[in-house]
This record gives sequence, C-alpha cells and structure tokens, in this order.
Amino acid sequence: MRIVAIEDLHCDAGWRVWSFLKVVTDQGVVGWSEYNESYGSKGLTAVIRKLADPLIGLDPRPVERITAMLYARTRQAPGGLIAQAIAAIENALVDVKAKALGISVAELLGGPVRERLRLYWSHCGSYRLNHAKVMGTAPLGSLADVKALGAEVREKGFGALKTNIFMFDGDAPHMHQPGFTNGEGWPELNVDRRLLRIISAELAAFRDGAGPDMDLLLDLNFNFKTEGYLEVARAAAPFGLMWLEIDSFDPAALATIRGRAPMPIASCESLFGRRQFRPYLDRQSMDVAIVDVPWNGILESMKIAAMAEAYEVNVAPHNFYGHLSTMMSAHFCAAIANFRIMEIDIDDVPWKDEVVTPAPTIERGHLILPDRPGWGVEVDEKAVKAHPPKL
Repeated sequence: MRIVAIEDLHCDAGWRVWSFLKVVTDQGVVGWSEYNESYGSKGLTAVIRKLADPLIGLDPRPVERITAMLYARTRQAPGGLIAQAIAAIENALVDVKAKALGISVAELLGGPVRERLRLYWSHCGSYRLNHAKVMGTAPLGSLADVKALGAEVREKGFGALKTNIFMFDGDAPHMHQPGFTNGEGWPELNVDRRLLRIISAELAAFRDGAGPDMDLLLDLNFNFKTEGYLEVARAAAPFGLMWLEIDSFDPAALATIRGRAPMPIASCESLFGRRQFRPYLDRQSMDVAIVDVPWNGILESMKIAAMAEAYEVNVAPHNFYGHLSTMMSAHFCAAIANFRIMEIDIDDVPWKDEVVTPAPTIERGHLILPDRPGWGVEVDEKAVKAHPPKL
C-alpha cells in the first residue's frame, strides 16, 4: 500500500471553517482527519501541505515511523502549527491503517474500554449570543433565556453543560473574552465586583433552569490572571461546579489556584505533547487534563493520557469542532482507562449532519461508539463543496 495523494478540503461552518485532510492510497483506502485553523492557527493548511508532500509514495501504515520522521524534520520549530500539522497527518494515517485492517480506531488502540461516552453540552448559550440566526435557534439575550436554555439541556437528556461568561448589560449581549480580544478588561485581565455578580447571576439562572442534578462547568479560558481566577472560584463555589476550566501557561500558578479553589480544576487544552503536559502533572496543577486530539494526534494523545494515569489524573478531550473531530475524540475516550467526560457542541449550523456520514449517535446525553472501520464515519465531499468557506 502506498500514498498517492494528500488533499485538504474546507467547508463553511458559519462563524468558522471546518477543514479536512484526505489521504488516498493506491489500494483505494482513504483516510480522513479534521483540523482547524479558525482559532489562532492561520496558515496551518500551508504547513500541512509542505509536510505532506514528501510522504507521497510511502506506505501509510507504519504511522509511528512517519510521525517520528516528521518530528525529526521539524525539531527546531516544535509545537504550534508544526505540531497541529503533524497531528492532522497522523490522525488521517491512523484512519487508513484501521480501515486497511477492517477494524475501528478504538480496536486498533487496544480495544474500547467503553462504548457509551458521557457528554457535556459545550458553549451552552455562547453561540446563541451572536450566531443564533445562522444556527436557526432562539437568541440568548437575558438571564431568563439562560434559565430556559438550562431547562432545554435537561429536557434533551444531557446531564452536564459547560458555559462561558455572558454580558447582558451593554449595548448588545456578548461574551467576556479579554484574553482573546481587545474588549472590556484587556489587557489587564482583572476582575471586579460587578463581573463577579454577573457570573453568579448567570450560574444561578442555569442552575434554576437545569435543576439540582445538572453538572455545571464554567470555562474561563485565558481571561484572568491568578488573582482573578481565585476570585471567580470563590464566587462560583455555591453552585457546586463539576469543574472550573482555566487556561494557564504557568503550571505553578495553576497549582496555586487548584490548591485554593473549592471545586475541581480542568486545564491544558492548549498544550502540545507529553513534554508540555509533564510539568503540570508533576505539580499536580489540575484535577482533569484536557487533551486536544486534532492538535496532538491520537497516538500522542493516548500517551498523554497514559502519563496522566500515572499521576491519578483523568482526562477529557477538547472537542469543539465538527463531527469528524467528535468521532476522533470519541475513539480516544473509548480506548483510555482514565476518561472523565466528553465535550461536544450541540448548537451548530443546520448542515453539520450533512458533512460527515453517518452523524454521531447520541442517546440521553451519551455518544454511542460505532464499530465500523476507522473513525466509523466518512466525509461527504459533495456536502463540503456545497458549503464553500466564506471566511
């Protein structure tokens, strides 16, 4: 078996773009992966193309050998776009190998530990602030809407939801994101009494609507510094969060937060590889390690999870992309012992189910792992081409 072509395809996804890598072999086996350059990774496609060109003519099945070669060729520029490019290639090659063997990726990785994966509804309300029209959902404009959304999540069978910080007291509803934009709170990343009241009111509305049994998760991203994260943790304490999610590039600072926060801390979704995860594990910086499979590659993600297990830390995937990414993350979650819960975006553009077939099966807040070869899904190229990128 030899690689004869490596192609990238791109699809409009409303406020971002879904990107797919296609590896074609001379035996007709096609492998797919999903990657994303809409969030800080501009130019990733160009990097993938440069790394992929020398792979034409190679046997795709010795995946570890190919990724080791790619890492060696890029050793002086590790992480970032290079790591994401290698991961996209790795994930497509793993799909090829599993399909060539006639087994699922989870089976290739040692066999699934579980076939049902508990989900949390991610970005709950966040996309409805600005993208309700393209999604065809009701907009989110008040705390009353937040309460109603909490009830909707419960009624649809989910037992956990993750949200962000919503601001309803300005000209238009928006998310508080000074860590990513130059809006209110940038660049100091401080917290004040008003913001703490806003966070408490939002969590109270979700709790009121979703009920006492719903697991609530709050994602703070890079939006504060150590002092601010601790202030928010104290304000959120009465709501019994499943976890407070924090992004930090300082493992010691994160360990300080974990030591003082009254709820579990989840982190590390922006890290690459075992070397970056290790100091966080050494310092016991988080309760849950979040691993991005499209960024790290599923084989490296498995190694990160195995290392986390040695530190008594469970892991959860970073999964806010399209359906193919969901299935990639699902096989990762199914194959590891130390699984916590899986992220998924429920609110999305209406054509999301058309792009990958079949769409994931979700029953009462759980994803059912398919046993079909590879990821268990295929990219519908006609559907992708029917929605060309607008961005």
